[in-house]
Amino acid sequence: MTLPPADTPLYNHPLPDIEQWLVSQGCHQDSQDLHCWHIDQTTWKAELWLDVDSLTVRYIQAGEDGQDIQRSFKYSLSRRDLDEAIFTGP
Repeated sequence: MTLPPADTPLYNHPLPDIEQWLVSQGCHQDSQDLHCWHIDQTTWKAELWLDVDSLTVRYIQAGEDGQDIQRSFKYSLSRRDLDEAIFTGP
């Protein structure tokens, strides 16, 4: 399966392509909540949710005093923009 060009908005990606992209970034799908994904990097970990109109990311204990940091990104952003915004970490 080939992904659309990186400058394509995420809303123009079929769901299997979005799932393939998340797997290629090191994410693992939650077996109970299929819209929820997890990623565990060396210096940070996060949960991602595929919501109706946006992708929400919660970086676990990444803020001051161990607080979680949560961000939402509209599907109108390109996959390249989302790569840079999400997978570079909090």
